[in-house]
Amino acid sequence: MRIVKWIFIISIFSAVGLLFHYTLPQRDVVRVTGTEVIRSDFNGWNRLFYAQQDSGNAVATTRDVRLINTVYPDGSVMVFRNEDTGWFNWPPYFKTNSSDVSAHAENLQSTAEAPKWVSIKHYGWRFSPWSIYPNATRLDAVDDPDATFFPLFNTLFFIFISLIMLGLFRLAQRFKRRRIDPVLDDMGETWDSVEAGGTRIGNAIRGMFKKLGGR
Repeated sequence: MRIVKWIFIISIFSAVGLLFHYTLPQRDVVRVTGTEVIRSDFNGWNRLFYAQQDSGNAVATTRDVRLINTVYPDGSVMVFRNEDTGWFNWPPYFKTNSSDVSAHAENLQSTAEAPKWVSIKHYGWRFSPWSIYPNATRLDAVDDPDATFFPLFNTLFFIFISLIMLGLFRLAQRFKRRRIDPVLDDMGETWDSVEAGGTRIGNAIRGMFKKLGGR
Protein backbone atom coordinates (compact mmCIF):
# COMPACT_ATOMS: atom_id res chain seq x y z
CA MET A 1 0.00 0.00 0.00
CA ARG A 2 2.88 2.37 0.67
CA ILE A 3 4.10 1.97 -2.94
CA VAL A 4 0.60 2.67 -4.27
CA LYS A 5 0.39 5.75 -2.05
CA TRP A 6 3.68 7.15 -3.34
CA ILE A 7 2.77 6.38 -6.95
CA PHE A 8 -0.48 8.29 -6.47
CA ILE A 9 1.28 11.28 -4.84
CA ILE A 10 3.98 11.41 -7.54
CA SER A 11 1.34 11.15 -10.28
CA ILE A 12 -0.63 14.07 -8.83
CA PHE A 13 2.44 16.29 -8.47
CA SER A 14 3.64 15.36 -11.97
CA ALA A 15 0.26 16.21 -13.50
CA VAL A 16 0.17 19.58 -11.71
CA GLY A 17 3.77 20.31 -12.73
CA LEU A 18 3.05 19.50 -16.39
CA LEU A 19 -0.06 21.68 -16.30
CA PHE A 20 1.93 24.63 -14.93
CA HIS A 21 4.77 24.07 -17.42
CA TYR A 22 2.33 24.05 -20.34
CA THR A 23 0.21 26.98 -19.15
CA LEU A 24 2.62 29.50 -17.63
CA PRO A 25 4.35 31.97 -19.98
CA GLN A 26 7.95 31.58 -21.13
CA ARG A 27 10.26 33.83 -23.13
CA ASP A 28 12.71 32.83 -25.85
CA VAL A 29 15.05 35.02 -27.89
CA VAL A 30 14.84 34.06 -31.56
CA ARG A 31 15.19 35.40 -35.10
CA VAL A 32 11.97 35.42 -37.12
CA THR A 33 12.50 33.88 -40.56
CA GLY A 34 8.96 33.97 -41.88
CA THR A 35 5.25 33.45 -41.30
CA GLU A 36 2.77 31.13 -42.97
CA VAL A 37 -0.78 29.90 -42.74
CA ILE A 38 -1.65 26.20 -42.82
CA ARG A 39 -5.01 24.48 -43.08
CA SER A 40 -5.59 22.20 -40.08
CA ASP A 41 -8.19 19.55 -39.34
CA PHE A 42 -9.17 19.41 -35.66
CA ASN A 43 -11.06 16.12 -35.61
CA GLY A 44 -8.17 14.49 -33.77
CA TRP A 45 -7.52 14.52 -30.02
CA ASN A 46 -4.62 16.99 -30.47
CA ARG A 47 -7.40 19.61 -30.64
CA LEU A 48 -6.81 19.95 -26.88
CA PHE A 49 -3.46 21.62 -27.59
CA TYR A 50 -4.93 24.35 -29.80
CA ALA A 51 -6.71 27.50 -28.71
CA GLN A 52 -9.60 28.60 -30.91
CA GLN A 53 -10.54 30.31 -34.13
CA ASP A 54 -10.07 34.09 -34.32
CA SER A 55 -12.39 35.97 -31.99
CA GLY A 56 -15.69 36.70 -33.68
CA ASN A 57 -15.55 33.75 -36.09
CA ALA A 58 -17.70 30.65 -35.97
CA VAL A 59 -16.38 27.42 -34.47
CA ALA A 60 -15.13 24.99 -37.14
CA THR A 61 -13.36 21.63 -37.16
CA THR A 62 -11.16 22.75 -40.07
CA ARG A 63 -9.59 26.21 -40.16
CA ASP A 64 -6.45 28.17 -40.94
CA VAL A 65 -3.69 28.38 -38.34
CA ARG A 66 -1.05 31.09 -38.42
CA LEU A 67 2.54 29.96 -37.82
CA ILE A 68 5.70 31.92 -37.03
CA ASN A 69 8.98 30.30 -38.12
CA THR A 70 12.00 31.18 -35.99
CA VAL A 71 15.66 30.31 -35.41
CA TYR A 72 17.48 30.35 -32.07
CA PRO A 73 20.94 31.93 -31.72
CA ASP A 74 22.48 28.43 -31.75
CA GLY A 75 20.88 27.66 -35.12
CA SER A 76 18.08 25.36 -33.95
CA VAL A 77 14.62 26.10 -35.27
CA MET A 78 11.23 26.49 -33.60
CA VAL A 79 7.76 26.95 -35.06
CA PHE A 80 5.16 28.85 -33.03
CA ARG A 81 1.46 29.03 -33.72
CA ASN A 82 -0.34 32.35 -33.45
CA GLU A 83 -3.91 31.86 -32.24
CA ASP A 84 -6.44 33.86 -30.27
CA THR A 85 -7.27 32.43 -26.86
CA GLY A 86 -10.37 34.57 -26.39
CA TRP A 87 -12.07 35.17 -23.06
CA PHE A 88 -13.55 31.79 -22.17
CA ASN A 89 -10.84 29.31 -23.10
CA TRP A 90 -7.95 27.71 -21.26
CA PRO A 91 -5.39 29.02 -20.62
CA PRO A 92 -6.90 32.46 -19.89
CA TYR A 93 -4.49 34.71 -21.81
CA PHE A 94 -7.38 36.79 -23.26
CA LYS A 95 -5.48 37.08 -26.55
CA THR A 96 -7.60 38.54 -29.36
CA ASN A 97 -4.91 40.14 -31.55
CA SER A 98 -3.35 37.27 -33.49
CA SER A 99 -3.59 39.30 -36.71
CA ASP A 100 -1.56 42.11 -35.13
CA VAL A 101 1.00 39.62 -33.79
CA SER A 102 1.33 38.15 -37.29
CA ALA A 103 1.90 41.60 -38.79
CA HIS A 104 4.47 42.39 -36.09
CA ALA A 105 6.26 39.10 -36.79
CA GLU A 106 6.43 39.85 -40.51
CA ASN A 107 7.89 43.26 -39.76
CA LEU A 108 10.58 41.68 -37.55
CA GLN A 109 11.78 39.14 -40.12
CA SER A 110 15.52 39.09 -40.73
CA THR A 111 18.31 37.07 -42.29
CA ALA A 112 21.33 35.34 -40.76
CA GLU A 113 23.56 38.04 -42.27
CA ALA A 114 21.59 40.90 -40.68
CA PRO A 115 19.76 39.36 -37.71
CA LYS A 116 17.03 41.08 -35.72
CA TRP A 117 16.61 39.40 -32.38
CA VAL A 118 13.13 39.06 -30.98
CA SER A 119 11.85 38.11 -27.54
CA ILE A 120 8.84 35.90 -28.11
CA LYS A 121 6.50 35.27 -25.20
CA HIS A 122 4.62 31.99 -25.47
CA TYR A 123 3.04 29.06 -23.68
CA GLY A 124 2.66 25.40 -24.62
CA TRP A 125 4.89 22.72 -26.12
CA ARG A 126 6.31 21.77 -29.51
CA PHE A 127 5.85 18.11 -30.38
CA SER A 128 6.15 17.44 -34.10
CA PRO A 129 4.72 13.84 -34.18
CA TRP A 130 1.37 15.23 -32.96
CA SER A 131 1.63 18.59 -34.81
CA ILE A 132 1.59 20.55 -31.56
CA TYR A 133 3.04 24.07 -31.46
CA PRO A 134 3.53 26.57 -28.62
CA ASN A 135 1.29 29.62 -28.94
CA ALA A 136 3.04 33.00 -29.29
CA THR A 137 1.33 35.77 -27.34
CA ARG A 138 3.75 38.69 -27.74
CA LEU A 139 6.84 39.72 -29.70
CA ASP A 140 9.37 42.39 -28.69
CA ALA A 141 12.56 43.43 -30.44
CA VAL A 142 15.74 43.04 -28.34
CA ASP A 143 19.36 43.98 -29.02
CA ASP A 144 21.14 41.03 -27.42
CA PRO A 145 20.58 37.38 -28.42
CA ASP A 146 21.67 36.43 -24.89
CA ALA A 147 19.07 38.67 -23.24
CA THR A 148 17.45 37.19 -20.15
CA PHE A 149 14.19 38.11 -18.45
CA PHE A 150 13.08 37.81 -14.85
CA PRO A 151 9.93 35.63 -14.71
CA LEU A 152 7.90 38.21 -12.80
CA PHE A 153 4.47 36.79 -13.59
CA ASN A 154 5.48 33.21 -12.76
CA THR A 155 7.08 34.35 -9.50
CA LEU A 156 3.97 36.26 -8.44
CA PHE A 157 1.79 33.35 -9.51
CA PHE A 158 3.66 30.83 -7.34
CA ILE A 159 3.67 33.27 -4.41
CA PHE A 160 -0.11 33.60 -4.82
CA ILE A 161 -0.58 29.82 -5.02
CA SER A 162 1.65 29.35 -1.95
CA LEU A 163 -0.41 31.87 0.03
CA ILE A 164 -3.62 30.10 -0.97
CA MET A 165 -2.20 26.71 0.04
CA LEU A 166 -1.00 28.15 3.35
CA GLY A 167 -4.43 29.65 3.98
CA LEU A 168 -6.17 26.36 3.20
CA PHE A 169 -3.74 24.52 5.49
CA ARG A 170 -4.49 26.96 8.32
CA LEU A 171 -8.24 26.60 7.75
CA ALA A 172 -7.91 22.81 7.80
CA GLN A 173 -5.94 22.99 11.06
CA ARG A 174 -8.54 25.29 12.61
CA PHE A 175 -11.40 23.06 11.45
CA LYS A 176 -9.61 20.02 12.86
CA ARG A 177 -9.10 21.70 16.25
CA ARG A 178 -12.68 22.98 16.49
CA ARG A 179 -14.66 20.15 14.93
CA ILE A 180 -12.69 16.94 14.63
CA ASP A 181 -10.49 16.92 17.75
CA PRO A 182 -13.45 17.37 20.19
CA VAL A 183 -15.28 14.49 18.50
CA LEU A 184 -12.19 12.29 18.71
CA ASP A 185 -11.73 13.25 22.36
CA ASP A 186 -15.37 12.38 23.11
CA MET A 187 -14.98 9.07 21.30
CA GLY A 188 -11.81 8.38 23.28
CA GLU A 189 -13.54 9.16 26.56
CA THR A 190 -16.51 7.01 25.58
CA TRP A 191 -14.21 4.16 24.67
CA ASP A 192 -12.36 4.52 27.95
CA SER A 193 -15.68 4.42 29.81
CA VAL A 194 -16.78 1.33 27.87
CA GLU A 195 -13.41 -0.29 28.46
CA ALA A 196 -13.57 0.53 32.18
CA GLY A 197 -17.15 -0.78 32.38
CA GLY A 198 -16.12 -3.95 30.59
CA THR A 199 -13.25 -4.41 33.02
CA ARG A 200 -15.59 -4.00 36.00
CA ILE A 201 -18.08 -6.47 34.55
CA GLY A 202 -15.27 -8.92 33.79
CA ASN A 203 -13.96 -8.62 37.34
CA ALA A 204 -17.44 -9.13 38.75
CA ILE A 205 -17.99 -12.25 36.64
CA ARG A 206 -14.61 -13.68 37.60
CA GLY A 207 -15.36 -12.95 41.27
CA MET A 208 -18.74 -14.67 40.97
CA PHE A 209 -17.19 -17.78 39.47
CA LYS A 210 -14.57 -17.82 42.19
CA LYS A 211 -17.29 -17.73 44.86
CA LEU A 212 -19.24 -20.47 43.12
CA GLY A 213 -16.08 -22.56 42.84
CA GLY A 214 -15.33 -22.14 46.52
CA ARG A 215 -18.66 -23.57 47.68
